[in-house]
Order: sequence, then C-alpha cells, then structure tokens
Amino acid sequence: MTNRRQPPRWWAELLLLGLVYAAYSGGRLLARGDVGLAVDHGLAILRMEELLALDLERPLNRLFTGQAVLGIPADFVYASLHYLVTPAVLVWLYRRRPQQYRFARTWLMVSTLLGLVGFALVPTCPPRLLDASYGFTDTMAHYSAYGWWGGEASAPRGLGSFTNQFAAMPSLHVGWALWCGVVLWSCARRPLVRALGAAYPAVTTVVVMGTANHYFLDAVAGAAVMGGGYLAARALPAGITGIARAAGAGLPASGGSAEPAPHTTRTAGFRGKSTIVSGGWETSAGELLPVQRSAVADPAAVPRTDGAAGGMAGHAGRAADESPESPESPENTAATAR
Repeated sequence: MTNRRQPPRWWAELLLLGLVYAAYSGGRLLARGDVGLAVDHGLAILRMEELLALDLERPLNRLFTGQAVLGIPADFVYASLHYLVTPAVLVWLYRRRPQQYRFARTWLMVSTLLGLVGFALVPTCPPRLLDASYGFTDTMAHYSAYGWWGGEASAPRGLGSFTNQFAAMPSLHVGWALWCGVVLWSCARRPLVRALGAAYPAVTTVVVMGTANHYFLDAVAGAAVMGGGYLAARALPAGITGIARAAGAGLPASGGSAEPAPHTTRTAGFRGKSTIVSGGWETSAGELLPVQRSAVADPAAVPRTDGAAGGMAGHAGRAADESPESPESPENTAATAR
C-alpha cells in the first residue's frame, strides 16, 4: 500500500504562513531606504538594460497607456492575482497533493525571505516613479478611476503609506508567479491547468513591465531569488521540507502523483538478473525452470511450511539423487562412443 504523506495541521499552517507574511509586509516597510539612493539604483538598472538592449519596459508601457483595453486588465492583474493565485495554489496543494505541499510551502517562504534581503540592500525606484522625462507613465494612476487603487502602487486609496514603493528589486510578483507555474506544471494532471500554470509567470512579467512597476531585470532577479530559495529548501532537513534526501527533487515530474516505484525482487542467481520472467513466472537461484508464484514473496527468503522450500530446485535435486546416471552424462557419452 502506498505510504501517502499527510500535510501538517491546517491551523498550524495558517499560523506559520501568517507569521511569514507579517514578516514580509513589515520588512518591506522597514526597508524603505533613502529616496535618492532608490532613484540612483533605478536609473542604474535602466542604463544597464539600455546598454544590453533589454529595456522592454518603455514600449510595453506606451502600449498599455495608449490602449485602455490592455492597460485596465493589466492593472487588475497586477493589483489582485498576486494575492489570490498564490494562496489558492497553496490550498490546492494542501488538499490534493499533500506529498508535495510541505516542500513547496518551504520553498515559497525561503524565497520570500530572500526577497526581503534584496529590498533592504537594494531599494529601487520603479520606472513609474522616475521623472517624466524618462518616458514612463504610471498606468495604475492613469486608470485609477476603474479600480480600487490610487497612485501608490496597488494599495487601495488612502493606504499608500502602508506599502514600500521602492521594493522593486527583486520582483516577487514575478517570483511568486513562477512558483505557482512550476507547482502547477509539476503537480497538476489536467493539460489546461498545466498550460495556465506555464502562462501565468510569462503574463505576470509582461504586466509588471507594461504597468511600469518593475524593470525587466527586476523580473530576472525575482526568478533568480526563486531559484536560490529552491536550492536552499532542498538543503534543509527532511523534517522541515517533508522529503527524503534520497528522493531528489521535492516536486515530481510533470503531471505525476509522486507514487513510489514498485518493488522488484532481485536475487544473486542467474547473473544478478531480476527474478521476474513474465506474467508471475519467476526463478530463483538454483532453479532450472520458472515457477508461477507471486513476484512479491521470494521462496528463497521465506520458508515454506509444506516441505517444498526448494520449489522446482528441490524436486529436481531429489530426482537426480534417486535416478540412475543420465544418458547424457560424460561417462555414458564416452561409453556410447566406444
């Protein structure tokens, strides 16, 4: 029977995730940094992207600003999915994939804490807060009449002081979306769900640049933070992540259910080959012919109570002791030749 790992108690998980999110929110506020330093970091990133021809934010931002049919949905995506999809995937994992939940949750939390380090060390002014001469428009403020947000990121009107607008590097919007995409692609069975999981981080990357909330390199840094968090989670003790060190990755291959491989009995006989022949017929060391029996029970290891412990091997041995020399023996062959 499959040994299915059960997730921890739901109330303990809510408490743990609540504490991590509180640390995340508080850390963002405490890591506001100097405004001049944040602007310098933002301009440095923009110049680097221009040098590498990676400044994709400007054309996307112009497109979203000029086309309300793109800009308004993008603002809703930026302001809501970050806080809806990630918890939904966590709940789905907890209920439907308990074997993978603990590792995935640990990976997400460790990556989030690594992101806080980035906010503290590299406060970064997003493109929308740069001087207008740099060619960016804050689409959240531009289309604020259509949503609950104002001109202070995705925070509801009047609550802008409770967010850190210089927490742009790395982009955890992209990082969390990448986590959701990897989890859905790895653990979901339905092709549509897996396709949505693959598309979600790509759409999020386009949205954060088109709304002028992040640079392209912010998105790259968000993916790098998730990669570092994955490796760090893999290095933690199995009691925390819920995976055995011999199991390898914490998430199964695509669409898999992470079921253990069936046990195959092997013996030292017949050059170490598997004893299973086919259809329940198998041989053990010393047997000349296969015998039909269960592949799980090895007659060589489990004594028989009916006196037939040797199977066909014992029968063949007794027949050889009780019968005269076989005509095919070397002595008979030599006598026939004479």
